Amino acid sequence: MSYFRNLCLIEAPQAVITPFPRYISDCIGVCYLAAAVEGVVESIVMPEHYYDERVFESLRALLKKSPCDLVAISSMTGAWSQALRLARIAREAGAFVVVGGFHPTALVTEVLREPDIDAVVKGEGEETFRELVLHGPSCRVAGLAFKDGGTVVENVPRQVIRDIDSIAFPLRSLRPRRYGENGEGYSIDTIYTSRGCPWSCSFCANGQMHGKWRARSAENVVEEIALLHDPKMKKLLKIWDANFLTSIKRVERICDLMIERGLTNFRIMTETRAADLVRSERILPKLKAVGLDKVGIGIESPNPETLRLLNKQNTADDVEKAIALCRKHGIGTEGYFILGSLNETASESRTYPAYARSIGLQQALFMVMTPYPGTDVYGAYLRENRIHSHDWDLYNNFSPVVSAGGMERQELVELLAYCDLAFNSFMPLLKRKDLISLIISCMSELLHVCLLLRVNKSLSPADVEDAVSAALLEFASREGGSISREWLTGSDAKPLKPLGFRLLLSGGRAIDFRLEECDGRRWLFMTPSVADGSRGASGLRLDGLVRFVFSLSMDRLMAVLYQGEWMRNNHGHGAAVARRFLPFFADPVLLASASRLLCLLPGALRRPAEKR
Repeated sequence: MSYFRNLCLIEAPQAVITPFPRYISDCIGVCYLAAAVEGVVESIVMPEHYYDERVFESLRALLKKSPCDLVAISSMTGAWSQALRLARIAREAGAFVVVGGFHPTALVTEVLREPDIDAVVKGEGEETFRELVLHGPSCRVAGLAFKDGGTVVENVPRQVIRDIDSIAFPLRSLRPRRYGENGEGYSIDTIYTSRGCPWSCSFCANGQMHGKWRARSAENVVEEIALLHDPKMKKLLKIWDANFLTSIKRVERICDLMIERGLTNFRIMTETRAADLVRSERILPKLKAVGLDKVGIGIESPNPETLRLLNKQNTADDVEKAIALCRKHGIGTEGYFILGSLNETASESRTYPAYARSIGLQQALFMVMTPYPGTDVYGAYLRENRIHSHDWDLYNNFSPVVSAGGMERQELVELLAYCDLAFNSFMPLLKRKDLISLIISCMSELLHVCLLLRVNKSLSPADVEDAVSAALLEFASREGGSISREWLTGSDAKPLKPLGFRLLLSGGRAIDFRLEECDGRRWLFMTPSVADGSRGASGLRLDGLVRFVFSLSMDRLMAVLYQGEWMRNNHGHGAAVARRFLPFFADPVLLASASRLLCLLPGALRRPAEKR
């Protein structure tokens, strides 16, 4: 019989929800741990609502109903404060508390100073965790650090698992229901087809956690994919390897097996290097056939010196070729960029959006340099005295905790807002045919950047309003006082009458938007101006949009976005759409939020801004 018999496993949620459905946790890491011990314990449980703030009460209720002698918590750095809250609840219930994941692995000694934590599993957890469960904490368990009386014992490191085909598939049946879906039937799910990475980017802790790249066989991968496949419901499948296309031969075999077995009802997202996409040109049609819809490419910077400092072995030529190849085969691309490198100034960083557009990216995600413990970047910024906060809640890629390139944290916030707005360039507004849809389209663009900044819990609504206002004015002034965008409408389209409205910013400032058409072409003008200063001034109020964002329940927003992702992937399922969305129309909190947003329209419609 095992030393620990009744287990509770949980992945700590991030302190602030990032409003992208693809980032919701699927708890695959702890499901791997569950599979490693399933046959040697009496029970394994996981609390409901593990993905949002309700998890704490769920855990307390679960441990009262089903007492456990061990609670295992996996945590990223941005979730560490949440992990400590969970550990406190587990300790109150009398459980032995063990933690693992990226953050505890990087900071073992610091973590074990916490009074509610008994042990740390370092690095890959399956074998270490199984031995801990079987035999208890002891010096014989490689990869374990634990408290022994008043001292900390840190055992020798455990070697990574060489044959990762030998690892049992994640025990997805352990997962509780999420947004009405059972644990084995999530419409968004994750699979890892390899571990580790052949590269050593200075901002990434993957090497410390997983070591060098090791791959599962194609046959092993496809057996797990078969368990996820549903011919009646298309799922978003995240192949979340550090670099999926490391072995082209292996990926081609995975595609061939999926096609042979008819396992193609997926919308697949993955991440890889640009050079590997170029090497994969021959098999891109097969990847498209099995459902590959979008590839995330870590571009990081167009600056060769920055890439050298980040140990990022990209070339501009590979990036451009990779994006062109994906476009040719109908595969979307999203480029990842990092703002705040030590060597780059604000003016250099402001070139990122134009560069991203010039190479043909469909989407771009701008993040700020985050010095995660265990990375080379953490050491470099620490030595330069550039890390200004160890509030781990801010370690989420969107909340500046460093200064760099002459920019302080607030300037990096404004730069993040600027890059997001400048890349999108309000292009959707060019397609609108009436004033209401024009204003709503503008609101959508602004809400995106405001939600992105809300992830930074150190910012107040006024901080966000000021940052977005500064970004908008910077964007609108970069071409001599107004921005024009050109769009070909088509010769048979009904000519558009000029449309305009005013966006009211902080500090009595404003931007006048005007959409015009002539000879089958449209132009959007954005001209900085001055508001009349009165509270009832006509125009779309940015402060109203920001207040709406801060009043919004992020848990409920994620629920709506999650179901929206399902609907995107599953057209023509009328009854299922009704079942998934009707509850939102009866939710008083969501209805109040929607009403608050709609109340901004009358002021925006009252008087279009005059052309200047």
